[in-house]
Amino acid sequence: MSTRYVVGRARAVLDALEHLAGGLGTALFAVAVLAWLLVTVALCLVGVGFLLLPTALRMVRAVADRERARLSRWGPEIIGPGPVRGLRDPALRRELGWLLCHASLGFLLGATALTLPIDVLHDASFPLWWQLVPPSAAMPAQGFFPATDWSGAFLVCLIGLAALVITIVVLPPMAWLQAWPGIRLLSPDRGADLALRVAQLTATRAAALDAHAAELRRIERSLHDGTQNRLVAVTVLIGAAQRALDRDPLVSKEILDRAQDAAEQALAELRGVVRSILPPVLADRSLPDALTSLAAACPVTCRLDADVADRCAVSVEATAYFVVAEALTNVARHSRATAATISLRRQENRLCVEVTDDGAGGASEQDGSGLSGIRRRVEAHDGAFALTSPVGGPTVLTVSLPCGL
Repeated sequence: MSTRYVVGRARAVLDALEHLAGGLGTALFAVAVLAWLLVTVALCLVGVGFLLLPTALRMVRAVADRERARLSRWGPEIIGPGPVRGLRDPALRRELGWLLCHASLGFLLGATALTLPIDVLHDASFPLWWQLVPPSAAMPAQGFFPATDWSGAFLVCLIGLAALVITIVVLPPMAWLQAWPGIRLLSPDRGADLALRVAQLTATRAAALDAHAAELRRIERSLHDGTQNRLVAVTVLIGAAQRALDRDPLVSKEILDRAQDAAEQALAELRGVVRSILPPVLADRSLPDALTSLAAACPVTCRLDADVADRCAVSVEATAYFVVAEALTNVARHSRATAATISLRRQENRLCVEVTDDGAGGASEQDGSGLSGIRRRVEAHDGAFALTSPVGGPTVLTVSLPCGL
């Protein structure tokens, strides 16, 4: 069994446990709202409930939107239908079905998922403490039989190890089962989803055109302000050297040396512009190698944590490289950080990049630090951009890019 498989399996189990715990939280809200809704319906028999019904329905929508946000962090984004439009709202009827299902099955799965690790820890460590408790308490978590000797204690330990294997196997399917009603009932209907997708593609196309125009302006500005000026200087210096050649060869040689320096600077600037369009290291090696070179060149101590086995499309890797390069530039210039971390992961059909630093925080897209440019470039690839930067730090920049076929 390879180390990669073990690490991947452990990560899948921990992710499933995290999702089940989050699902238990929304299930508790669902139980409370369901109870309030039942009370409201009962009060409708005496007329008072009709005044409370709009509030109860808005509470249903609020809990459903919270579950949509939780499921969107796990998989594809689920967009809510907006304000409640009354009992005839088809989205509300689906939300009521989800509320009943999540308040029962979702709550049961979440509670079971949280007790399984506790039971495993209880039974697996049983031989270490069974003699320290009263005989009535020296029992496995399931309460099958009391342990009165060492053979019974080790039997309980074996039960705990078997429960560990069962937990590893069942937690991911339990997380999927808990999320399935929400994915099925809280997603918009086909017509609404198609309209939202058309609007999203329209916005993405506009963002792609804006990003392309911004990139052309950047390249033009770099060539005009840098390389072109250097080449003009070379032309002027060569002309001056020609005029001074017969009059004073030593002065002519000095001018030609200056022209050579200007030509070398122009060549270096031109090489920098070319590399900013598509870094050669991406074509020659891989994205983790390219990010390693960025981390090594960063003035702030930077660590790369990459787990990407396959290559992605060139445009996706170039965008990820641009995101990290711009983020590390911000870290070096503005954050006053002492350390930064780059995390690179492939999650199903998305490439996820996260840049974290321990700086002063308070970063925003309005302070001219290039974050708005990162957002435009990411959204042009139909990606997702998120920034968390409370005052005092840490700052976490997260980008997710589609990279599937």
